[in-house]
Amino acid sequence: MCGIAGFCNFHGDWQKNIERMCDKMYYRGPDAAGVWASDDHRVVLGHRRLAIVDLTPTGAQPMLSHDGRYVMAYNGEIYNHTDIRKKLLAEGKVSAFRGTSDTETLLEAVAAYGLTYALKMAKGMFAIALFDQQEHTLFLARDRVGEKPLYYGILKDDINNDGNDGSFVFGSDLNSIASLDGFTNSVNVDILGDYMRYGYIPAPFSIYRGIWKLEPGKILKVKSPFDKPEISSYWSMVETAVFGQKNPFRGNEAEAAEELERLLRNAIAGQMVADVPVGAFLSAGIDSSTVVSLMQAQSAQKVRTFTIGMGEEQYNEAPVAKEIAARLGTEHTEVYITEEDAKSVIPSLSAMFGEPFADSSQIPTYLVSKITREHVTVSLSGDGGDELFCGYNTYYSIDRIWNKMRKLPYPFRRAAADVLGMSAGLFRHAPLATRARLLGARSVEDMYLRSEIGEGLRLVKRQSGSVVSGFGVWDAIQTREAGRTWMDVYPSGLLEESQHNLMLMDLLMYHPDDILNKVDRTAMAVSLETRVPMLDRDVVEFAWTLPLAYRQGGGVSKKILRDILYRYVPRELMERPKKGFSIPLHRWLKQPGLREWAESLLAPSLLEEQGLLETAAVRKLWDDYIIRNVWRPQIWYILMFQEWLKEEKIKS
Repeated sequence: MCGIAGFCNFHGDWQKNIERMCDKMYYRGPDAAGVWASDDHRVVLGHRRLAIVDLTPTGAQPMLSHDGRYVMAYNGEIYNHTDIRKKLLAEGKVSAFRGTSDTETLLEAVAAYGLTYALKMAKGMFAIALFDQQEHTLFLARDRVGEKPLYYGILKDDINNDGNDGSFVFGSDLNSIASLDGFTNSVNVDILGDYMRYGYIPAPFSIYRGIWKLEPGKILKVKSPFDKPEISSYWSMVETAVFGQKNPFRGNEAEAAEELERLLRNAIAGQMVADVPVGAFLSAGIDSSTVVSLMQAQSAQKVRTFTIGMGEEQYNEAPVAKEIAARLGTEHTEVYITEEDAKSVIPSLSAMFGEPFADSSQIPTYLVSKITREHVTVSLSGDGGDELFCGYNTYYSIDRIWNKMRKLPYPFRRAAADVLGMSAGLFRHAPLATRARLLGARSVEDMYLRSEIGEGLRLVKRQSGSVVSGFGVWDAIQTREAGRTWMDVYPSGLLEESQHNLMLMDLLMYHPDDILNKVDRTAMAVSLETRVPMLDRDVVEFAWTLPLAYRQGGGVSKKILRDILYRYVPRELMERPKKGFSIPLHRWLKQPGLREWAESLLAPSLLEEQGLLETAAVRKLWDDYIIRNVWRPQIWYILMFQEWLKEEKIKS
């Protein structure tokens, strides 16, 4: 786990700027730093290293290929790199390796087979910057599912006029990019509606105009003079899902569980390999318990497991996690955090994410990562189980509602939705507004999209013509057609089963842009590498061959995972109501300290000065919460945006 950064055609002090970019992501790689520049300094790569495999200088980056053609800065892990290494040696592509790092293996695979084929072979998580000195071409690439972040774009300098207008830049961290001399890219107000809808900014967008997220499974190619990026796919979640459903697993449910366990065991074995201590997060949930069960089943030593507990019983899964750990025989660490511990994290969230992000489980995720890092450098997690194996109750409820509503012809539903919508607006009745939105859906996919739309879209000014002082003037109108989100363009009926479509929608946007984003940023803030066995390529591709009945049926979610887990943990230990990894924000924000912090960010004078959000709508949300105790998640979305905006103004 590391951080990468760089630029092309940057004018000015390249050394100072690349070092500043690397310093901004020190936490991603506190063990070492490295810089490479072409002879003319037109291409510069930077790297911060968190040493996991090959702790010696032979694993240092940026790294040159044996033939001197390629130079690479890379963030991630290739779990099957020993197999790739054996292939390279057997085929005579490499006579000998300098060290034991997966970086060297991947780089030599690129030199031998080309980038696309090398990535198709690789099983792992990564963000890569690769420069081909022979062809004067820079490549950026991101892993299949989006575990590792990668931003890129063009500097827009319309204030300082220092000559960096048009420089191509990239990095693991937005703060790193924003630290460059001449960075004045303005706030991307066009994406604020989506942010207020979801609580995160979906790829390919970022909070800045002209700066983008490279989407999972993509390769970006930009050739000298580095001004016209081209993007292609080497792997597609959509194509994988379609292929899997057209070529279903032919065995029964027991045989499917056997095969899935085999694949998970292989993935976990590969992800337990490291030259530093390895452990695992353990909640009381099916996913993390399955991962830990299979870790311990193939480990000669006790696996290190970590759980945080909270004093409030309705949020505390620690006692059950402790029972699971005892049953499995792990070396378990359980730490109870106080309310003050959790609250103290809030001021640092803006810097941690680099752009507005408002999944409140970011707080406990950071705290468990911090505790875990005190004992190990790598931690496995159970993320991905809900999206791959139909774990969310929403999938079932949306499908159930749609199957009832679809019996009524769409024109009648549309008319009823209009009447309900007018009534909801007249009486300010939120539940009626929700029913109106769902009733107007054309498909189950449209209904799922509509279920995500709250007051958020009405919070953003229709014509946000003013911007906070210091951000610069809009250089162009970035239309939504320039890059629609997956939720906006997902085709109805792509897969036969409704719930499969909802799972795929989440794997395309919510999972990489919320869940994986959250885990990466909070863990990296304490220099902890996280690994996600459920997202192993072979596991994902196999999961898409499974019929829905193996994943969800008879009111039981994640059936196939339960079939595996119950071989190691008693069924009765797991069949309890899940409490989730959450915190009582709705109560905290009314308490002294946080309430004053929130009120300062929502002050009408500040909102009017910024000119981005509808002051009356924001204040109504807050008054409904304070006076009538009506909690809406958009309150936290707004506060995280306002906190980010405040910090951004200070930096500028």
